[in-house]
Amino acid sequence: MSRAVSTQTKFGWTIAAWLVALLIFFPILYTIITSFKTETEAIAGFDLIPSGTLQSYAEVEAQNSYFKFFVNSVILSVGSTLLALIVAIPAAWSMAFAPTNRTKDILMWMLSTKMMPAAAVLVPIYLLFRDAGLLDSRVGLTLMLMLINLPIVIWMLYTYFREIPGEILEASRMDGASLWNEIVYVLTPMAVPGIASTMLLNIILAWNEAFWTLRLTTTNAAPLTAFIASFSSPQGLFWAKLSAASTLAIAPILIMGWFSQRQLVRGLTFGAVK
Repeated sequence: MSRAVSTQTKFGWTIAAWLVALLIFFPILYTIITSFKTETEAIAGFDLIPSGTLQSYAEVEAQNSYFKFFVNSVILSVGSTLLALIVAIPAAWSMAFAPTNRTKDILMWMLSTKMMPAAAVLVPIYLLFRDAGLLDSRVGLTLMLMLINLPIVIWMLYTYFREIPGEILEASRMDGASLWNEIVYVLTPMAVPGIASTMLLNIILAWNEAFWTLRLTTTNAAPLTAFIASFSSPQGLFWAKLSAASTLAIAPILIMGWFSQRQLVRGLTFGAVK
């Protein structure tokens, strides 16, 4: 009897999980479906059957060069991730293996910066970028994306590093390894799964960032988020073309996330249970 109840409960939770997953994925699915409609069909009403036309994609490509925005997104997301790792790995090492009484306070303070509304610091950041000549530049936007995601990167690496036995690092010091050799040749190879998960998550966050990319760029460094925004005009929203642009923008990161989902889940849950 108890086994039957357990099976029914498990089946019920499975159905509930699928319903939640479908609810979350439905906006993406409807966007993809709408991208294969004409503008007339898109505004006609709710319909899950696309006509199969590629007209919207052809018009999107004719209006803006997708490849240019795609290259900018790749450079900005990968560049900001690598730059964040260069800063975060030593910081996470320090907090994990040489903690002080204020380490937890520092971690909480870094995380609290993510709770600050971005609009509150838009004016000073814009003026700093203008005076430094970093507006609409890949360097400036890469630096900005690195800074806004750095707290999350440090937190994740700190969690991973805490799982590595400190005795291994002590043994490397006894063998004469310098601090640099300890981080590069001992710690980093042991934390490759954690670093890979952190990289994947940071790339996704940087790829999807819209607030700063729309306000610190115009043409030269504009990524795919600006590519999507370009299809909003004073004449109104062109739903089919907007859906086609959105599909083109999310497709690369959606495919990457799909193939790396196991690594992402492991990275987000690693160290949660002792």
